[in-house]
Amino acid sequence: MTVLSETIAAIEPLDQAASRAAARRLDSLTKPLGSLGYLEEVVRRCAAIRRDPGARIERAAMLVFVADHGVAEEGVSAYPKEVTPQMLRNIANGGAAISVLCRHYGYDLRVVDTGVAIDTRAQALPAVRYRRVGSGTRNFLRGTAMDSDQAQAAIEAGIQTVNEAIGDGATIVGIGEMGIANSTSAAALLCAIIGADAALIAGRGTGLDEAGLLRKVEVIRAALERHRGCFDDGIQLLAALGGFEIAAMAGVCVGAAARRVPVVVDGFIATAAAAVADRIVPGLAQRMFFSHCSAEGGHRLALEHLRVRPLLDLDLRLGEGTGAAIAISIIRAALAMYHQMATFAAAGVAEKL
Repeated sequence: MTVLSETIAAIEPLDQAASRAAARRLDSLTKPLGSLGYLEEVVRRCAAIRRDPGARIERAAMLVFVADHGVAEEGVSAYPKEVTPQMLRNIANGGAAISVLCRHYGYDLRVVDTGVAIDTRAQALPAVRYRRVGSGTRNFLRGTAMDSDQAQAAIEAGIQTVNEAIGDGATIVGIGEMGIANSTSAAALLCAIIGADAALIAGRGTGLDEAGLLRKVEVIRAALERHRGCFDDGIQLLAALGGFEIAAMAGVCVGAAARRVPVVVDGFIATAAAAVADRIVPGLAQRMFFSHCSAEGGHRLALEHLRVRPLLDLDLRLGEGTGAAIAISIIRAALAMYHQMATFAAAGVAEKL
């Protein structure tokens, strides 16, 4: 068996009994029934995912995967691919938005190079973990982005990363990314999964003008036509259209499910990874929290397709895991109330008139 097949085999059903037990405790707390709204659903789902009515979540880790995309050569990004290693260094050195948020919240930040075109291993970046599958993917307009073995290796890089984070004490993880042209890969994947036209899904990414956006849409349409035969198989879909960092995030979603750990998905690109993971393991999206509805492209359509509700809607479109980091703080706040509020009985408060 492969690491991926073993991990999938280890995924247990959600624990609905734990969810019901959490619901009973929520109803016993000193508040009107249901008054914490969607936060109560967050608690119940944490209990079901953890298979524990206590829904204990203590340490959080943010897993940020970085890679380059061959489709960048089609002019689908406002920035050159040289920005990818520059941002890798910036995140690792603490200067990026996600770096600030992780310091602010006290999260463990793990930055993983899964395939940056320029190999930075000689540049003394001790904060970066290197799980390089290749030096960027190929141009998926001209052929497949990667072969099947590379797609599986990238997924398993994500599984390895999340297993290490959990082994070091993480009980909730967020996923984020960085990579020039990765919004094109994400849009192509989501078009294939949803069955939507690229004009409804593709966005401006890092700031494309109108002509650039039209070019991006046409590139995605042509690539979808080229690779139409692989849409029903998650791994083959990743091989055709994906990025190494997107595949690794999909691996995190699978690996965390096997370890009973909730995953908090960032924005548009991370949602594409989650959608692929849900294609590989049907129903997996119900084991994740979707942090926010991005201002990028057709993210709302993707969330509706997965039948999930985002925690936030702040017009974010930065990536890096920033939305996921903020959403984790909300999940932890919901669980703090669940654990620390008094019950009606303990507080001596009458439940009804």
